[in-house]
Amino acid sequence: MQNKIELNKISHYFTTSHERINLFENLSLSIDAGKSHAIVGPSGAGKSSLLTLAAGLDAPKSGSISVTVDGKSASETELRACSGFIFQHFHLMNELDALGNLALPLRLKGNKDAFNIARTWLDKVGLADRASHKPNQLSGGEQQRIAVARAFVTSPTFIFADEPTGNLDEGTSNKVADLMFGFAAESNAALVVVTHSQSLAARADVAHRLAHGALEQVQ
Repeated sequence: MQNKIELNKISHYFTTSHERINLFENLSLSIDAGKSHAIVGPSGAGKSSLLTLAAGLDAPKSGSISVTVDGKSASETELRACSGFIFQHFHLMNELDALGNLALPLRLKGNKDAFNIARTWLDKVGLADRASHKPNQLSGGEQQRIAVARAFVTSPTFIFADEPTGNLDEGTSNKVADLMFGFAAESNAALVVVTHSQSLAARADVAHRLAHGALEQVQ
C-alpha cells in the first residue's frame, strides 16, 4: 500500500514584536515510506519547523500538505496516530522506568500486550537489564536508545527525528543511528531526520539542504 506525505509549495514564517521572519517559500517535498530522508542546513534555516509541518503538528502559512496512508487520503489526526517521534532531549517520563516508558504509547492505544511488546523492544536495543531503571539512572546514550525504541514500538508508518544524536558522542551516535536506520528499513517506515551531522545525513537514502528559504536535494 502507498504511504506518502506531499508538501506542495508551502511557505512558513513567524513574527516577533517588530518583524516577520520568513523561513521558506513555495517549498515542495515528497516523503515516501520505505525510504529514509535527511534534512540538513544552518541553524535558524527552519529545519525543525519543516519537520513539524511534515508531521502534521502545525499548519503552513500557505500551500498544502497531503497524506496518503494505505493508499487512502489521511487527515492530520490520522497522520499523528501512525507516526513516531525521536527528539534531541529524549523526552522520557521521569516517573516511569525504562519498561514503563516503552509500554506507554502502546497502553495509550489500548494494547493489552503492551509490557510484553515493550520487553521485546528493550531487548532489541540491548537494554533488557535496565527495565526497572528510571531515566535519571541511565546514560544519555541509553536514554536515546529507549527513545528510539519508543518511536518504533507501535509499528508507525512515519518516523520523525529532530537532531536525534545532537547530545551524544560520536561512538554512541553511531550506535543510535544503526538502530534508527535499521528499524526503519525493517518496518518499511518513512524516516525523516533533521540533523547537523553530515555523517548521519549521509546514511539516508535521500538528503536535502534547507538554506536561505530554499530546499535543494544534495543526495
